[in-house]
Amino acid sequence: MNSARQVETMIAAWQADGLSGAEIAWNTARACEGWPYVFGAWGDKDPCTIATRKKRYQSNHDTIKTACQVYMGQKSTCDGCKWFPNGERVYSFDCRGFTDYCLRQGGVDLYGDGCTTQWNTGSNWSRKGTIDTMPRGQLVCLFQRDPENEKSMMHTGLGLDNETVECQRGVQYFRQRNAKWTHWAIPRGMDGGGVEPVPAAKPTIRRGSTGVYVTLLQTELIQRGYDCGPKGADEIYGPATEAAVKNFQRDHGLKDDGICGPKTWDALDHQPDVQLYTVHIPMLPLYKAEALIKSYTGAWMTKEGAD
Repeated sequence: MNSARQVETMIAAWQADGLSGAEIAWNTARACEGWPYVFGAWGDKDPCTIATRKKRYQSNHDTIKTACQVYMGQKSTCDGCKWFPNGERVYSFDCRGFTDYCLRQGGVDLYGDGCTTQWNTGSNWSRKGTIDTMPRGQLVCLFQRDPENEKSMMHTGLGLDNETVECQRGVQYFRQRNAKWTHWAIPRGMDGGGVEPVPAAKPTIRRGSTGVYVTLLQTELIQRGYDCGPKGADEIYGPATEAAVKNFQRDHGLKDDGICGPKTWDALDHQPDVQLYTVHIPMLPLYKAEALIKSYTGAWMTKEGAD
């Protein structure tokens, strides 16, 4: 999982590369995968801290509290939390806070404090319609209509063709669009022009390299089951990352020199997304859970009843 600082570094690089606002918004959404859901939260206005969770707490959205071990008194610090990667903060969102944050990085600020207000404010959009008329190759905001009130929207996210990113149980990416989405809208200023999911030209990087593209490489490798060391995506191309690159290259018929150049980037870009699963083991003692979780890179555990 990327930290907020890492995502902001990526955004700065995309802006410097001259990507369109739609491309930056979509890339930002993908870079935030795994960040937490907190009802009422607006991203960079609400870092994932105890203070934010207490400010946003509502009893009808109890996971604001129960998803956080420090809030629940189970831990004294955020160290080791999945939302505190390598000792750095991430941001928290609800659904409309997530889309607002991503679009702001691309230069568009939606009017409205909720997804219904956003949808019903005509100045927010250049075009909109029902899901059966959704345009291809175009970044859109997706909406789910309340079946009991045709003027009300229940949920919002971002869509590109069949792919979606939304914040409901945290920020999640889906390759196939769910049938729940009923409407789409193109943010004003983002109409026309395609969306590339990552910058076209990536630099050749190797052991000793640092920065945003190292983080991108490490994230891609980790998602495909390659071990980049105990610190994960830490922006440093060290011996563990080099070994992971060599293993990936061997597995895909490439020269295993440990250098990530155009052919290795291309192989990573054309790999199918990994399907992820949640495994629930009830009544497992803590010592067994801790031993089990050490066997799986990027895994975490929650107490019974937590989100």
